[in-house]
Amino acid sequence: MKDITIGSLLETIGELFSDEISIAVSNTKEYIYYRPSKRIDLKISPGDPVKEGTIAHNALVTNQKVSEFINRDVFGIPYHGMAVPFLHNGQLEGCVTAIYPALTDGKSVVTVKTLDGWIPIPFSKVVYLEAKDKKTSVYSEEVSGTHKYSLQEFEYLLPKDSFIRCHRSFIVNVKHIKEIHPDTHSTFLLSMDNGERVPVSQSYSSYFRKLLGF
Repeated sequence: MKDITIGSLLETIGELFSDEISIAVSNTKEYIYYRPSKRIDLKISPGDPVKEGTIAHNALVTNQKVSEFINRDVFGIPYHGMAVPFLHNGQLEGCVTAIYPALTDGKSVVTVKTLDGWIPIPFSKVVYLEAKDKKTSVYSEEVSGTHKYSLQEFEYLLPKDSFIRCHRSFIVNVKHIKEIHPDTHSTFLLSMDNGERVPVSQSYSSYFRKLLGF
């Protein structure tokens, strides 16, 4: 039997975790493995130092399991995670970190900018969001407007039981999908109940199908 490389072993272990969770493995100083999820990506690369203030750093310093919320000051993205240090012959060797999207912080509306001012739109009425022209456009049942947050930031703020990233440029509210139509190359087109159509790209199609169960 051929030798199993650390990389292939970590990739296999990563498959055991949910698509919602990013996985990072570090030694005592730097990351040696990182697998982002569709929901959250801290843009870690192997060789990056373990930053002070992260849960991985806290776990290494205390030599204990750490579970806490980290604000956007460290990676530019708020997240919740758990880091567990591991030992070899009694010596600290590194830690494994599971990274979860931050839950919503109590907000229940998206306040968009329009030509006349600002309009708060309840989450339930948001049909979809689109990144274009370096802004995020938010479309509801009646109105639309722009917001300063990126789609990536919205991924961590919107309720994940309703909103799914389906494309590099789109997030949809699944409760406003009327029909799902097959398109070319394992992609889909979503007919939304406001009359618009939203694409599901190939890179998100399997994730999208898994979450909607078809």
